[in-house]
Amino acid sequence: MSKFQECLDTYEKEFGKLDIKFDSALLTKVAKGCGPSIYNKDSSKVSSGDPAELDRVRKNFLIKKLGLKDTPKLDEGIAAVVEQLGKSNRNKYRAMFYYLLVKHFRKASMYK
Repeated sequence: MSKFQECLDTYEKEFGKLDIKFDSALLTKVAKGCGPSIYNKDSSKVSSGDPAELDRVRKNFLIKKLGLKDTPKLDEGIAAVVEQLGKSNRNKYRAMFYYLLVKHFRKASMYK
């Protein structure tokens, strides 16, 4: 089994634990878009307690990658994803986090 497939299996198990329905094909595309960051223990997760980390997610993913405008709605979307994954959940995997942001902002078309 490839390292990438192992990561996908981890995400699918986490979504199952959290009882969140997901589109496997879209999750795969979002995970590929994360590049090598998903393989590094530190960069594979989003630290929702670190304002600088959340600012990077907002700037580098939501604004640069998804092309969204910098408005308070971005922070609301990030907060909604943190809530969905669970504030105390330490396994906020970057690919899952980004996937939920893509769904929240209805930007799945970016991954066709």
